[in-house]
Amino acid sequence: MKKTVFLGLMAACLVSCAKKEDPFLIQNDRIGKLSKEATVKQLDSIFAKDSLVKRIGEGDYMQAGNDHYLVYEKQGKHLFTLIPRQQHDENEKIETIQIHDARYKTENGVSLKSTFKDIREHYKIKNIYNTMKNLVITVNGQEYFTIDKTELPEDLRYDMSLNIEAIQIPGEAKIKQFMINWKHRETEKTEKKDGE
Repeated sequence: MKKTVFLGLMAACLVSCAKKEDPFLIQNDRIGKLSKEATVKQLDSIFAKDSLVKRIGEGDYMQAGNDHYLVYEKQGKHLFTLIPRQQHDENEKIETIQIHDARYKTENGVSLKSTFKDIREHYKIKNIYNTMKNLVITVNGQEYFTIDKTELPEDLRYDMSLNIEAIQIPGEAKIKQFMINWKHRETEKTEKKDGE
């Protein structure tokens, strides 16, 4: 009897530990090895077995001037890009993570290989923003997704003033970008408290 209980506890522990150690699992407060509480100065030690490229004060046209920390596997595969909340401060926490590697998945299996159908089935869609080239889809929680407008029917691609509804987006539309915003999630909690 004692042996059965012991073996059961060991099996449960192994399953639990295996789940926690998944280096590609996206959870509410963790993405693989990176926790929500990690600061910029801890990145070198967190990603000691990977390659960390620091681009201080650089960015694309959307995020010009922001510090970027690009994490690569030793083999050269770009895993994700990290942007801290405040710039030029090693004690700051990470605000935005752009996922580049399709091996990273949420607990319900959504990744860069997923489609709009997967987003619709696993999330409550909060907003759909119609930009020049993309749709930006925000969901309840911390994830948001970009879909290229070339995935849409021809009559929905060119007019940025159109209010595009989820029902108009083809289920097979592919995810172009997958972003996590930890600050957004905290802001929602604060707004909820203020509104109570």
